[in-house]
Amino acid sequence: MKTDEIRTAYLDFFQQRGHRVVPSSSLVPANDPTLLFTNAGMVQFKDALTGREQLDYRRAVSCQRCVRAGGKHNDLENVGYTARHQTLFEMLGNFSFGDYFKEDAITWAWEFVTDVLELPRDRLWVTVHPSDDEARAIWIRKIGMPPERVVDHEDNFWAMGDTGPCGPDSELFYDLGPDVAGGPPGSADEDGDRYSEFWNLVFPQYDRAADGTLSPLDAPGVDTGMGLERVAAIVQGVTSNYENDLFRQLVVRAGRLAGISDEAAMLANPSLRVIADHVRAATFLIGDGVVPGNEDRAYVLRRIVRRGLRHGYKLDIREPFFNQLVAAVVELMGDAYPGIAAAADHITEAVADEERRFADTLRSGMTLLDGAIVNLEDKTIPGSIVFKLYDTYGFPVDLTADVARERGLSIDQAGFDQAMEAQRARGRAAARFSANLEQSIRVDAKVEFSGYTHREGQANVVGLYEGGVEVDTLEAGASGVVLLDETPFYAEAGGQVGDRGVIGTEGGEVRFEVEDTTRGGDQYLHHGRLISGALHRGDAVVAAIDCERRQDIVLNHSATHLLHAALREVLGTHVEQKGSLVAPDRLRFDFSHPKPVTADELGRIESRVNERIRANTETLVEVLDFDDAIHKGAIALFGEKYADRVRVLTMGNGFSVELCGGTHVARSGDIGVFHIVSEEGVAAGVRRVEAVTGAHALAWFAEGERQLDAVAAEVRGRRADIDDRVRQLAERARDLQREVDSLNAKLAAGRGADLAEEAVNVNGIRVLAATVDGDPKSLPATMDTLRDRLGDAVVVLGHVGAKVSLIAGVSKSVSSKVKANDTVRFVAEQVGARGGGRAEMAQAGGGDKPEKLDAALAAVADWVRGRTASS
Repeated sequence: MKTDEIRTAYLDFFQQRGHRVVPSSSLVPANDPTLLFTNAGMVQFKDALTGREQLDYRRAVSCQRCVRAGGKHNDLENVGYTARHQTLFEMLGNFSFGDYFKEDAITWAWEFVTDVLELPRDRLWVTVHPSDDEARAIWIRKIGMPPERVVDHEDNFWAMGDTGPCGPDSELFYDLGPDVAGGPPGSADEDGDRYSEFWNLVFPQYDRAADGTLSPLDAPGVDTGMGLERVAAIVQGVTSNYENDLFRQLVVRAGRLAGISDEAAMLANPSLRVIADHVRAATFLIGDGVVPGNEDRAYVLRRIVRRGLRHGYKLDIREPFFNQLVAAVVELMGDAYPGIAAAADHITEAVADEERRFADTLRSGMTLLDGAIVNLEDKTIPGSIVFKLYDTYGFPVDLTADVARERGLSIDQAGFDQAMEAQRARGRAAARFSANLEQSIRVDAKVEFSGYTHREGQANVVGLYEGGVEVDTLEAGASGVVLLDETPFYAEAGGQVGDRGVIGTEGGEVRFEVEDTTRGGDQYLHHGRLISGALHRGDAVVAAIDCERRQDIVLNHSATHLLHAALREVLGTHVEQKGSLVAPDRLRFDFSHPKPVTADELGRIESRVNERIRANTETLVEVLDFDDAIHKGAIALFGEKYADRVRVLTMGNGFSVELCGGTHVARSGDIGVFHIVSEEGVAAGVRRVEAVTGAHALAWFAEGERQLDAVAAEVRGRRADIDDRVRQLAERARDLQREVDSLNAKLAAGRGADLAEEAVNVNGIRVLAATVDGDPKSLPATMDTLRDRLGDAVVVLGHVGAKVSLIAGVSKSVSSKVKANDTVRFVAEQVGARGGGRAEMAQAGGGDKPEKLDAALAAVADWVRGRTASS
């Protein structure tokens, strides 16, 4: 049976037994911000297995795409070197949510394995937990397994966490035969490959309390998982996952790109196995919206791609190749997973971009690493080298460790960690002053924030700081920080800037102008200046924010939520927030996306946001348990730490649901209008949108109208004709530029003829080094003319304008003795310029010593003479 046939047979088998066929969920978990990737079939059913969610079915079957390449479940370092480890794999699973239990699960597993897959019964083994008498009895008495092949194993107990659902499990093993090393489960050499564990039947039947006590669940369940690639290898009679029908084809295609012709040699090559596995993982991860980057999931993907590229380099593949294999993955798996077929162009482009990004640094980094290894005095690559490869050349640490492993070496992980911590310490130093201020604040009482519902209110001063030092009194003119027991001032957080306003007495005798509000532990720090009076610890005051400024901020913050939802709707659910700024005059939103957003897409995004604004729906604010909020569909930032109780903001009748502690409009219509003013890239795989709302949007429109009127007047046309008039003027400008270029070329030719007379003969070579006036863009044409006229020649031309421009040309007949790149470098170094090129043509530019150009050019003839003296 082929892999595709096994997948279909499994789903059909359990569908016939009353199971709902549930499609594979994304590799990016939708309901668990603590999980890097979907790493098991049960992830999408976790709430159902714990009883938190009631589905309209009690039996399910799926084939789930999974990745184990980061965090607790990380197989990356073993991929390529073992028969079974992969980063991406497919997990077949059948599930019961309080319906059938052990007897049916075991019976059906046995039927599928022996009747459908037709595996020989005498080569099957089972492990059970020593306490699971029920499962053991079913295996021996009902199934008829020989007792000696039903092995007790302490590891056969599954738990979702330290507390919660847990229970024993039964694992099925297949004996691959005596040609493979290893012993049966439970033996001293059970870690060998001979006995291949391929299906785990988990029986969550207990609830574990914090003290370890196990209580029976009211509705025990079944959660099974079988690795498709592993069982395919077993059914097809091969001993490695990489030899099954799907993997074999990928390995062979990668081998052809490496110039290997022998298929047996391909299948035995660890680097080809790495490439085949990693291109599968990259294809599916990018298809599910992950793009290579430097954080979280994005960095895991980058590590996978770069590890694959390094193994290609090891096979002497020097041209881009990884992206070419995406088509093979789509061809082999696109029918089962239509999403990768639909996104094939996007996936190929993203892989190619990462390949280009790493190509130059891979070569340079490998040169550095090879040199370091040659000079090693022991078997350990120093942490300083590992860090330089990481920091300068973009080598993930595990990539360097991979190279070390191949050469019988190790890396100095502690030294790397020390270098990394030193870099982080340098980064932290920039923020040390403000951090020290916040750490110096010691106020026991927590501040009460009233700003969600109030713009001003009564408060008491509980702390005063001047120059970072706690004081009892602030005098007029002093700058400092005021702490209150209650405040309407929002402290900067979640991208929203802090409030400004006034703290003072009701009569106005004391007036402290708040310029910014930040957080320090549980306290709100009101930074500002005391304009009048004296402020004492314990004073009763009135705290009032700048209401107009706050309202502008509120509009922008709520619009940011609608923008986020619209981006995910138009561009795809791969969009994740990477940063934001919510200020009074604008909003800025950074998000993951692999390429520029088109004008059409921006128009659709803007229209979608304005549709939700015009709908004028109520904003719903709820405070929920974190798990309940995630179950409701609220978007949480991966890696962000949240309290047990969180604030959930819902806008547009569910159009946007996010965790947020910021301030927002009561109804979407309060925003008025939304307009995108710019879109740009800020990092690899990260785009930025800036936008305006409300009165600021109207002001933007008014300024645009004014500029249109000004342009219309300048081109002497009506506003309705601006497009045509500008197009005509642009075409006329292009025509004029072509005429100028033609004239410059003729001038260059004439100038070349004149300059040729200045050439000197040096050991049979005509040498000309001179400055030229005019347009520096004409230097190449002038140089070509001179080189053609002079025959065996070395020509160096310089031009001084805003910067020094240099060009060197050497006849092919001379380039074995004098190279253009060496020549231009000789002159460039004297004037502070930089550049390079080839043996026959080179250029340089810049330079902070233009006054030395004449002397540098005058020295060229002697320099050539020195190079050719022995010829």
